Amino acid sequence: MIKKLLLASAATALMAGAASAADLPRRAAPPPVFTPVPVFTWTGAYFGINAGYAFDASSRSNNATFTVPGAFTASGAPVLASFGNRSQDGFSGGGQIGYNFQLTPGSGVVIGIEADAQYLDFGRSRNNAFVNGAVRPGFYLNDPRGLSSLDFFGTVRGRLGYAFDRTLVYGTGGFAYGSGSADRSFGGFAGNDSFRTGYAVGGGIEYALPTDSFLNFFRSSAVTLKVEGLYVNLDRNTRNQGAFVINAASNVPAFYSPVGRRSDEFAVVRAGLNYKFGTF
Repeated sequence: MIKKLLLASAATALMAGAASAADLPRRAAPPPVFTPVPVFTWTGAYFGINAGYAFDASSRSNNATFTVPGAFTASGAPVLASFGNRSQDGFSGGGQIGYNFQLTPGSGVVIGIEADAQYLDFGRSRNNAFVNGAVRPGFYLNDPRGLSSLDFFGTVRGRLGYAFDRTLVYGTGGFAYGSGSADRSFGGFAGNDSFRTGYAVGGGIEYALPTDSFLNFFRSSAVTLKVEGLYVNLDRNTRNQGAFVINAASNVPAFYSPVGRRSDEFAVVRAGLNYKFGTF
């Protein structure tokens, strides 16, 4: 009898202990770890390449017909020579380097500076003239307008824009320079300084591709694509307007034309690719 009482008491005690344990508060699970998603920023240095189309943007009409003095014609009398306007446009391509700083990551104001150097093909038709008569043997005609023989140009510009996350809309402006080679009418001949300076203004839109883009073979923090337009004005001052009649034997100008612009104005529309380094 006593044994049964002891067993019943033990069972009751076990049941009471289990019930008490069930009433104890449970340990709370740890909160989930929050990993913030990186916010893209345009801050950082970059370099890249570009290619596009350049064309005459002068606000004035440019005479395409020039008088050849009688000293350089077969008849000894002055004749007219005409050049087509198709020589005033061509391919443009080169490279750029720069740095951006974004005031607030994500969306916000972006300021920066960029320098570029560009090749220009304005001279492919510079000797394609229609002459109302014949030029004396030993001479040939060269389009005296400056753009016909502009070989290269470059700029150093500031940039100011607004970023909508990975899309940047910007304006740009600053210093520009340009020149022609020694065999072109832009001024490279002896006695006529070829170097010109002026300004460039424009704007564009740029988009940053994801970091894992297949184009990111430099492992940069971003690869960006841009479309940009620039207006470039290079002041010719009072220099000679351009070599017109050329001595074929020495490739030296025999006659300069006084007709032409006092400044060389052209526009460039181009697409570019940049590799950005620095802050993600």
